[in-house]
Order: sequence, then structure tokens, then C-alpha cells
Amino acid sequence: MSPLTRRTLIAGGIASAGVTVLAPTAANAVSYPFTLGVASGEPVADGFVIWTRLAPDPLAADGLGGMGSASVAVEWQVAADQRFTQPVRSGTATATQSWAHSVHVEVSGLQPGREYFYRFRAAGHISPVGRGVTAPAVGTSPSLTMLFASCAHYEEGYFTAYRRMAEENPDLILHLGDYIYEGAATTTKVRKFAPGVEIAGLADYRVRHAQYKADVDLQAAHAAAPWLVVWDDHEVENNYAGLVRANTSPAGDFKARRAAAYKAYYEHMPLRAAQAPVAENMQLYRRVRWGSLATFHMLDTRQHRDDQACGDGTKVCPEADDPARTLLGGTQEAWLLDGMRQKLGTWDFLGQQVFFAQKLASADGAKSMDSWDGYSANRGRLQRGWDAAGLRNTVVLTGDVHRSWAADLMNDYAAQDRVVGTELVTTSVTSGGDGNAADNGVSGLNPHVKFYKNLRGYVRTVTTPTRMDVDFRFLDRVTTRDYPVRTLQSYVVQAGNPGLQAP
Repeated sequence: MSPLTRRTLIAGGIASAGVTVLAPTAANAVSYPFTLGVASGEPVADGFVIWTRLAPDPLAADGLGGMGSASVAVEWQVAADQRFTQPVRSGTATATQSWAHSVHVEVSGLQPGREYFYRFRAAGHISPVGRGVTAPAVGTSPSLTMLFASCAHYEEGYFTAYRRMAEENPDLILHLGDYIYEGAATTTKVRKFAPGVEIAGLADYRVRHAQYKADVDLQAAHAAAPWLVVWDDHEVENNYAGLVRANTSPAGDFKARRAAAYKAYYEHMPLRAAQAPVAENMQLYRRVRWGSLATFHMLDTRQHRDDQACGDGTKVCPEADDPARTLLGGTQEAWLLDGMRQKLGTWDFLGQQVFFAQKLASADGAKSMDSWDGYSANRGRLQRGWDAAGLRNTVVLTGDVHRSWAADLMNDYAAQDRVVGTELVTTSVTSGGDGNAADNGVSGLNPHVKFYKNLRGYVRTVTTPTRMDVDFRFLDRVTTRDYPVRTLQSYVVQAGNPGLQAP
């Protein structure tokens, strides 16, 4: 697919409408409602989810996007070609006010391992065209080009990294959390949040998500490939743990706030109905197979964790090593190990949020209480579990820390005795601003950590049955639009030989 722009996507949709069943037939009762673009996600061998939300006035303060109370019929169409001369599936979904007029269509009956195109029509308007990709069939292992990213602070930069990701024409994109930020607007950054207050209620979370989704670079990335998403903390509140807040500002019922945040998150992501929230709870951890090549175990490290030990922060804290402490919760931990032991694919990818490998901040043993170092027994149980099962191709994919890192996962970090897996940490899309390429965060305290860079960007991987090629991709600036992307570091992870190798 050629490089995407909002102009070409919209123009393509309108131009092709004249030759297909989705030609406009109704009077334009509302203004153009597809201001938030389209998205696909959750690919399986015979389909994927397609998403849109009707919002002619996306930043309306009531959070309803300028829509009335009436439900709206939204026609959808999937085709084998970008001009929709070969439609293969179509139908009608109902967009209701109770879900902010979002639609999540679970398309099925498609062929495995190929690309499709989709679009919507509502109230006489045609949406942009999106590209979906089905997973390959079980028993096959074609190569997979996958990108992953995290941490997109709207005020701290432009989303050029998302634009560059769209231009890579990937098979799949993972977003590992901090898709939005919840804070109040500032006056010193390159852009300004809407609404201006720290968001805490449903209307404000909807407006913040809509502000993000209205960004043309983010829309391009969503339209380019299916996404698998998991949240981190800023989709609700910084460093929350389960139902425990990190602070008391703004005051209010945190259970109600989490319910509002989770609902708005679901309304704006290409997720299945199985992930629809119930009150303050949402089933986000799930497993996605990519043929016989890989299994994605998408984890939730916020909703089920114990509170950060010793009051959070980076410190020496014996409580962090308490065997009873959990980051995943017992049910998710058992689910993960059971799924890994099934050996469904050559590679096991753990898509998750916070730094997994041990990372000492100082010689006295200080570590981050918000990362897996604050839950070391839980990490040890996972590593021993997959190692005992004979798994040699586990790769942990991580976000959260606004820096790029690459590490070997050790059986014993103190002894540095044996590599049992690999961790790849993506930097942020914008969080932290332009960064500083001269930073050097690799320390002799952590010899298993091989790479660090403080610039913005994402990670590209190309995976086959025998190897995984890894490129750390960076932009020199995000406070100026449209910088090019470049690769500053590459690695190979060989199947059957965990750890980072030179390409």
C-alpha cells in the first residue's frame, strides 16, 4: 500500500463509492461523522474487528461527539481490493449513544494470511478506507512484519512516529500502553490537551480519546494494519494499582473513575465484545495466534496487581521480593503459563507494559517498584515456568519507560548464569519530548542489558521460523513535524537460542 494520508484515504473512499453498494443514498442529515477515522484489530485466521465512531463534533464537551440520542445504522463493507470492486463481506451495525456511537464489527469468513480493505457508511457519508490483515492459518508460518510502540503524550510532540509506522506497511501493530495521557493541559508544550482539566469522568475521557483519534498521523497508523492493544496506567491515572490510587487529586470515587476510563478505552479501540467492560472491570488479557509462527500473550499489568511496595518509587525495598506479591494476579499468571506450555507457535511474544528484566538503579540494589523488579517473585515464577517447559523462544515486548532498551533475560540475574529469554523495550511516540541521543543508561550493574537510547520512535521486527530481526527506529525530533525515521540499532534473536545477537 502506498504511503497513507488522510486526504488520500478519504478521497479513495469517495472515489470508489460510485462503483459499489456503498454509494451515498441518503440526505446528509448530520455533518461528516468519520472525523476519528477507522481501525482494525484482533486478527484471526478468518477475520478481524473493524471499528469506527461517529463524531461530527469530536471535542463536544458532553463527550458525545455532536451526536444525538438516536441510534444510527452504520453500514460496513470488506473487499479484497482497495477500490472495492471485489466486496467479500458487508452488513449493518447499530451505533448507540450508550457506547458513544462507536461500532465494533467482528468480521469473519475471510481467507487466512491476506490483506483486505474496509469502510463504513452512515447518514449518507462514506468513511476513510482501512486495511486489515488476517492471521495465517495454523500449520503455516509465513514471515511477520510487526511494529510496536507506546506512550503518546499529545502535548509533548507530534505523532510523526505513527505516520512512519503506517508507511512501513506492517502486518500487525502492537500498542503497549499509555495510548492517552490523563493530565491537565499545560501552556508550555507544542500542543494542548482537551479538555483542559485532568480527566476523571466519562465525558472527559471520551473527549481526550477523541482528540487523539482526530490526529491524522494516528489515523494513518490505525488505517494501515490491525492493532493489538493493551493499556498501561495513563489510560486511567498515573501509577495506579488495581483500585489503589497513586495520589488523591482530583478527589473522587476511584472505582467510578476507573469504570469511566475503561469504558472510554473500549469505545475507542478495535476490540472484541469479549473485552467490553463491566462496571470498573475489563477482561483485557487475551491470546492471539499468528498461524504456527507465533502466539501473542497480551497482558494486563495494571488491573490485577498488588500495590507498589514501599510507597512506590525507585528504592531498596525487601518487601518487593515477597513471594506473595503479584503483578498479574493469580488467575492471569496461571492463564499465561498454561498458554505458553501449550506451545502453540514457534515464538511466544508477551505484549505487556512495564520493564521486565532486573534493572538495578544503584549499587545498593535500588530498583523501580512500579516495574517487575517490584514483583520479583512473580517474575521468577514466570521465567522458571517457561524455562521448565522447554521454551526457548520467549520474547517480552515492553513499553512504559520512554526509552529504548534491549536485554537478555537471565535465569539468575545475580549470577548472570543462563539466558532464558529476550526483552525488547520500545521508546515512546512522544512522551519526554525530543529526548537526548547522548544519554547513556547502560550500566555495569546490569550486564544483561545491552542497549539503551533516549530518542522517540518504535521497534520493527521481522519474524520467521528461524529468526527474529529487530530494528530500533528513531526520530531525531518530535517537537517539529514530519521528521524522517532511521534505524540506529539492530539485533537478531535466533530461534532456539534466546538472547540478543549481532545481525
